[in-house]
Amino acid sequence: VQLQASGGGLVQAGGSLRLSCAASGRAFSNYDIQWFRQAPGKEREFVAAISRSSSNTDYADSVKGRFTISRGNTKNTAYLQMNSLKPEDTAVYYCAADLYRFKPMDPAYWGQGTQVTVSS
Repeated sequence: VQLQASGGGLVQAGGSLRLSCAASGRAFSNYDIQWFRQAPGKEREFVAAISRSSSNTDYADSVKGRFTISRGNTKNTAYLQMNSLKPEDTAVYYCAADLYRFKPMDPAYWGQGTQVTVSS
């Protein structure tokens, strides 16, 4: 599966952005989807995950209650709705997919990143 992330940008603190992850290739609905982020000088960290049927979701503690992961299997797209953004959310955000694991730290497939910058 090939993944393409989009939707990043510059936003003020307290604002919102919605990231999209468009998939092509093998059946999107067979994959669990994850979002990760990496800030300058920091290690990549897990943000959110959603199972194939959307029955399970999981979030990093730092984004719980502010971010929502979703997917539309008929559209081959996953989303990350980010509300109440904080400057510490500034990072490059990556979507990823894995055929067998819900919340791996090393998913098999990665999209290119999209930059999110939150100004104070």
